[in-house]
Amino acid sequence: MKPLVIPPVSLPSDSKSRRSHWCSVFPAASFLFLIFFAVYAFIAPDYKERLSRWGIADTFQNFKFSNCKNQCRPPGSESLPEGIVSKTSNFQMRPLWGFPKNDENSSINLLAVAVGITQRDLVNKMVKKFLSSNFSVMLFHYDGIVDEWRDFEWNDRVIHVSARNQTKWWFAKRFLHPDIVAACNYIFLWDEDLGVENFNPKQYVSIVKSEGLHISQPALDYKSLVHQQITVRASKSGVHRRTYKPGICDGNSTAPPCTGWVEMMAPVFSRAAWRCVWYMIQNDLIHAWGLDYQLGYCSQGDRTKNIGIVDAEYIVHYGHPTLGGVVENEEPSRSQKTDPRLEVSAYQRK
Repeated sequence: MKPLVIPPVSLPSDSKSRRSHWCSVFPAASFLFLIFFAVYAFIAPDYKERLSRWGIADTFQNFKFSNCKNQCRPPGSESLPEGIVSKTSNFQMRPLWGFPKNDENSSINLLAVAVGITQRDLVNKMVKKFLSSNFSVMLFHYDGIVDEWRDFEWNDRVIHVSARNQTKWWFAKRFLHPDIVAACNYIFLWDEDLGVENFNPKQYVSIVKSEGLHISQPALDYKSLVHQQITVRASKSGVHRRTYKPGICDGNSTAPPCTGWVEMMAPVFSRAAWRCVWYMIQNDLIHAWGLDYQLGYCSQGDRTKNIGIVDAEYIVHYGHPTLGGVVENEEPSRSQKTDPRLEVSAYQRK
């Protein structure tokens, strides 16, 4: 049997040819090495430990961070130097000149209310109570009347936004962007026809924080206009998260309006929940019909635990009609003689 003879490989004698030869071989060898390394890494049970030992995991992580650092900046700010971008803002007013005072008691919560001049007395009581609890306050004027609020001593301490015939959800979508309210722990997005004689904003915030409620509302007193049984005040409870109704709601119910549900006249959102809810509000949303049933997506976990009604701090919902209402002493137009709520309902349900 003849021995196997491997003919010698002749290497190029010219130095330039030799470099060219190695340049053609090196990429192929590198590619094969990478394939071998990837297969080995996924097969070996301790590949993460090996990657860390070799320092490659840190390299990958740094590359990912560097990549995100360049790509995760707010659109339009890519050309700005690092450190100049301010991603969020707040509602704190600033003096026209000089420097703002360092106020350790600066507001960290917001009350936003859609208001009309016909409900000025109720709004006055509400605003005074929230300002005394160190809230920022924002009034959405749906009737376009702003100057007539100047009679109140607190007028210059609140933010006024005016647009005729728009609902609070229209205002909220446009003026309560999550990056603007990022400094607020809780956002109260309320209607104007609420009585707050038995309501303490500071105590309410303390309760929802201790209970871990990301979406909540004060319970409704028995004098209120009530739409769902779950919002009625339970006098022997501090907070409740479900209601019981024979044949409809029992202890096994997991869906609204039996549990995980609040009405839309006085919702309170945590910062994290509002960042989610804001994206659910559509540009053409006239009213919140249907939105309340979708809030579970934004409860930051189990809706049956993170959404609830606070009985200890309760309000009165008077149910004064404002949508489509007319200003006092003003003759209704022909279009206002029909109930516009029916048209709104039909539009929202189509």
